[in-house]
Amino acid sequence: MVVAGRIHRRHFIIGAAGTAGAVVAIGANGVDAPALAQQTTEPQNGKALPEVVSWKDPDAVIVHTELTVETKRDKIGTSGITPSTELYLRNNLPSPSEEAVANRDSWEVSFEGVQNERTMTVGDLKRLGIETVAAVLQCSGNGRALFDHEASGTQWSTGAAGNLIWSGVPVRTVVEALGGVAAGRAFMTSTGGESLPEGIDPQTVIVERSIPADIAMERAILAWEMNGQPVPLAHGGPLRVVIPGFYGINNVKYVKKVAFTETESDAAIQRTGYRVRPVGVSGAPDQPSMWEMKVKSWVTHPLVDQQSGRIQIFGVAFGGNSAVQRVEVSTDGGQSWREANFVGPDLGSYAWRPFVLPVDLSPGTYTITSRATDASGNVQEEVTEPNHRGYDYSGWRRLAVDVTVT
Repeated sequence: MVVAGRIHRRHFIIGAAGTAGAVVAIGANGVDAPALAQQTTEPQNGKALPEVVSWKDPDAVIVHTELTVETKRDKIGTSGITPSTELYLRNNLPSPSEEAVANRDSWEVSFEGVQNERTMTVGDLKRLGIETVAAVLQCSGNGRALFDHEASGTQWSTGAAGNLIWSGVPVRTVVEALGGVAAGRAFMTSTGGESLPEGIDPQTVIVERSIPADIAMERAILAWEMNGQPVPLAHGGPLRVVIPGFYGINNVKYVKKVAFTETESDAAIQRTGYRVRPVGVSGAPDQPSMWEMKVKSWVTHPLVDQQSGRIQIFGVAFGGNSAVQRVEVSTDGGQSWREANFVGPDLGSYAWRPFVLPVDLSPGTYTITSRATDASGNVQEEVTEPNHRGYDYSGWRRLAVDVTVT
């Protein structure tokens, strides 16, 4: 069990002389990936950016591995949209070669489990229609570092998440053009187009995920644009599945097949992977799958010591599968709460919303955290029960930060 009284938090301290200029949350700058291609690729933590994302802002990210890059907590701005240059990276397999995006419109996707099965190109899909949605993209393991047990995998804090604008064709539009879903198909199963290692069973490594078919028909899109630009190769271009409100693993990159199936995929990543289970228990198909996200929020500023007086507390909040409706902030570790104000436009039910609460703080040490409530009345949990792989962390107590005011 998680001990509710214990708080895991980051305490970022810098010299008083530099405090005022160093703690302001940096907003989204709207710079496209190519504009940063010539800058250094050596982030502050000393690890070089992977080649496939060498265009990202090295000062905004933490490089964990060749396949995992995290957005720094204080680089989440107040505009509401995460620039591609600051977006986290989480790939289960290496990206395909650059040839995949050399002629994006020629990328092929097969559609199965519909009345008129066929293969279509991205160019074909673009002629069917387009829809745009703002949605949070979040890794299932975001917050893994906040659990007590040593779950395997990247030790994400808060930075395996971003809020993006996706554009593409709705899955329902494609299905309607192909005569509808065949009878008895309860799931939509998407298969990624990564190159698989030789000499091992493909089912053990292939990225293939199933979600309920009714959800897919309601909200899924096949996206070729991210933030108004072609989806970068590292993030699933030329075409990826986007399931607003669902964890990132279900948003299959480089999608090569979309099939409506009677059962869930038998691939390991679906059958036993991304399953919520007690610590020490093996994954199994009857355990909850990492599908829908939970209501969540966290503070992004201040994270370091401050001078006394008026301080703006910033952060982001989202409702997962229901629009975020309210966010409260505490400066005393959850003993009391004050309602914050949302910043900027409401981008829809699946997007996050930046928030702010101005406070006057006298000298002392403050434990600052936030708590969100969605439109369905779900309140962000105080603690998240441990699970074997460290998934689904959203507890506000351990998302808190300590700030000393001088």
